[in-house]
Amino acid sequence: MSKVDYKALKAGGLMRQIQKDHFSMRLKVVGGQVTAEHLKKVYEIAEKYGHGYVHLTSRQGIEIPFIKLEDIEKVKQEMATVGLLTGVCGPRVRTITACQGSTVCPNGLIDTIQIAEKLDLRYAGRELSHKFKFGVTGCNNNCLKAEENDLGIKGGIQPKWEEAPCTFCGLCEAVCPKKAIQVKHEDKSVILDLDPCNFCGKCVKSCPTKAWSGKNGYTLYFGGLFGNQIATGKSILPMIFEEDELFKVTDQTLEFFKKHGKSGERFGKTLNRVGWEEFEKELKEALKQ
Repeated sequence: MSKVDYKALKAGGLMRQIQKDHFSMRLKVVGGQVTAEHLKKVYEIAEKYGHGYVHLTSRQGIEIPFIKLEDIEKVKQEMATVGLLTGVCGPRVRTITACQGSTVCPNGLIDTIQIAEKLDLRYAGRELSHKFKFGVTGCNNNCLKAEENDLGIKGGIQPKWEEAPCTFCGLCEAVCPKKAIQVKHEDKSVILDLDPCNFCGKCVKSCPTKAWSGKNGYTLYFGGLFGNQIATGKSILPMIFEEDELFKVTDQTLEFFKKHGKSGERFGKTLNRVGWEEFEKELKEALKQ
């Protein structure tokens, strides 16, 4: 019997169980989106090859436990009939997670699923010195917890006020969570302080006369960690508004980690060791290109 390459199996999304020659098979899920056809096949495989159930992971993934070593190739062949793929594990770019975003959620400010799919096409499974996690969240409700990811992307709006349609009703001031807006009823003026503004867009969404508008963009967080150790990701760049600029930053981030990361060292620790100033400098240079 040939020797089993457990490392290769793990890299391909098959994690050893405590039961001998049994694996929990991780499936590829991008942005939490799974088709009904895929779910049907997952059901069939769990019934036929597993123990009739699946595990839903904390990062929007699906795992089918109790897949026997001898059945792995047969399971993969069945999955291939509907285009269902295994996920990845180990030191590489992991599942791209996302909330439903602006195409479904009333609070969404960016198309999170489209961004997640593009991130997946660019980086899925890329080999690195340690695991690397992207999370895309549509607004400041932060359902995907952008600050907990190695690179978190959060949708936002940079607000702009116009006097002509404004009735000075004060609703924008009332809904602003950062108290960045003051409505001066006596002299018919509105003051916006962008320093405390978190770009949540509540002023824009709540205004009944469309006096508030804004440009949608991305706030990025780097170096987050949630596991054996916890670290909150840092926002070190101004809001980014263009998609091509977003991908310049993500490209440079992975290049920085590839260049400076040590084996077994998460991205946030690499940043602390090498220096956030150096990382910020490289990002700004990338954005100039």
